[in-house]
Amino acid sequence: MAKIESVDMTHGSIFPKIVRFSLPLAATGILQLLFNAADVIVVGKFSGSRSLAAVGSTSALINLLVGAFIGLSIGANILVARYIGCRQDEHVRRSVHCSIALSAILGVAVLGLGLWLSVPLLRLMQTPDEVLPLAAQYLRIYFLGVPAALVYNFGAAVLRAFGDTRRPLLYLTISGVVNVFLNLLFVIVFRLDVAGVAIATVISQYISLALVLLLLFRAEGLCRLRLRELRLYRDETRQIVAIGLPAGLTSIVFNISNVIIQGAVNSFGASAIAGNAAAASLDSFINNGMDAVAQAAITFTSQNLGAGKYERIGKIYRSCVVTALAIGLPMCAICLLFGPQLLSIYISRADPTYRDVIAFGMVRIRWVSAVYFTCGMMNVCCGMIRGLGKSWLPMFVTAIGACGLRIVWIVTVFAAHRELSVLYASYPVSWIVTSAAHIVCYVFAWRELMRRRDEALQTSATF
Repeated sequence: MAKIESVDMTHGSIFPKIVRFSLPLAATGILQLLFNAADVIVVGKFSGSRSLAAVGSTSALINLLVGAFIGLSIGANILVARYIGCRQDEHVRRSVHCSIALSAILGVAVLGLGLWLSVPLLRLMQTPDEVLPLAAQYLRIYFLGVPAALVYNFGAAVLRAFGDTRRPLLYLTISGVVNVFLNLLFVIVFRLDVAGVAIATVISQYISLALVLLLLFRAEGLCRLRLRELRLYRDETRQIVAIGLPAGLTSIVFNISNVIIQGAVNSFGASAIAGNAAAASLDSFINNGMDAVAQAAITFTSQNLGAGKYERIGKIYRSCVVTALAIGLPMCAICLLFGPQLLSIYISRADPTYRDVIAFGMVRIRWVSAVYFTCGMMNVCCGMIRGLGKSWLPMFVTAIGACGLRIVWIVTVFAAHRELSVLYASYPVSWIVTSAAHIVCYVFAWRELMRRRDEALQTSATF
């Protein structure tokens, strides 16, 4: 039997526990990106900028089709954490089994969507003809691993609800090492180009799935999986979807704007696509480091809300903001100061387009990477609102602030000044505006919670 590590989120000092929870999760996200970046680095170094552009041109589309369903895992995380806080053991068990069953069904659905829509959407994104065949080949293979990725993410969400962020880090390390080894084997030895890195990714995803399922089937206590109990329980399914659907729709909305931006980048040619892909990979490290704190905000807030420890929620918000800045600011500074050196990791100096790729990548770093910490502030506040049970509110704010504002920016400002710097400026503008809106929403959600608490206390005092 395997013992699941847990963190008591409803008692004791908050800041040290948020750090203890967030750092392994941040390391997991960064490690995952290191292994994912291996795909981009290997094809860029050993197959050239054309292959780098092919892989890079698919990232926004993958995030659009996969991110929506991974967003539903937030519903599983919040529901399990809330029942843990309420000490409702039977509902915890049902939620755990329902989460895994739901993720398997969604994985098959996304596989079908990916195989059906990937090529038409690549054409819609103005993917250059010189890049399109390789990009389509990469996507068709990549989506074979999506069912494994979704079940793994739901399983990791369940573990996070119990406070265990160390095991996903360990499992990701194992599967990631395999991914890097297979990347090198398939691309350098077997010369499979983008197909090789896609095959390596699929194999590594099924390895991480096997490890997390093995843990859950052997676990002690409430999170132990039993085959006979795997099913879609009506109430738990409804709540997971109700809580997670807004997060999934937020991901769709957010990535629609990114797909539009990617389409605009594609119009500048293969070198711009390659430079954007390399810089976006660096951005992902910053984002995932801070996103771990947003996950902590959701889980800690959900458990304390379920336990009725409302006085701890404000402290959770302040602790998460400090932790996110402590992670984000240094990473933003490193990207800005060492941009050319970091970008050169992704492409060989012998490549004839090397200087162009680096120059295009630095445009994105100056306008996006350097201020990415503002996105972290936005996500932390969004996580607090979701943890308070207001799942739809951050979705509407993000839809208007992140997606709507960027689209308006593209059809007005960028249309008048067709420069990459103008295009990339849409990111910090949308983050700052959306962050301010999320803060206002958090204040209103907090005040409503306090009002309900006071009304409940008055009612109990009357009786």
